[in-house]
Amino acid sequence: MPSRLTRPFFSAVATLALTASMASAGDSATSLFKVVTVKDEIVIGLNSDELATIGGSDASAVARALAQKGDLAAWQYNVHRGPNGELQMAPSAKIGLLSHASLRVEPYSTTYVVTPHP
Repeated sequence: MPSRLTRPFFSAVATLALTASMASAGDSATSLFKVVTVKDEIVIGLNSDELATIGGSDASAVARALAQKGDLAAWQYNVHRGPNGELQMAPSAKIGLLSHASLRVEPYSTTYVVTPHP
């Protein structure tokens, strides 16, 4: 779990590797992507409108958009308890990512229900 000190790190550091895949839980319109650096990793979520804006819905489209645009805004997701006490992936903060020449895409999935972000 990232500490408070790593949040600014993710928005300022230009060394990112992107690991991603569609969330496998439920019929959620939010896709989850794991962002990995040499020090830490976080999970971000993009909804279908955001994925359409970047020109695709798979990991390679996200990696390509990050590499071409140089930055990407996304919601950070973490495991939280839902209203019924069940664990779920929920948005916790809007963050900015900066790209680097070395991007990596790998499958990522979760068994938790994914809640949409605002």
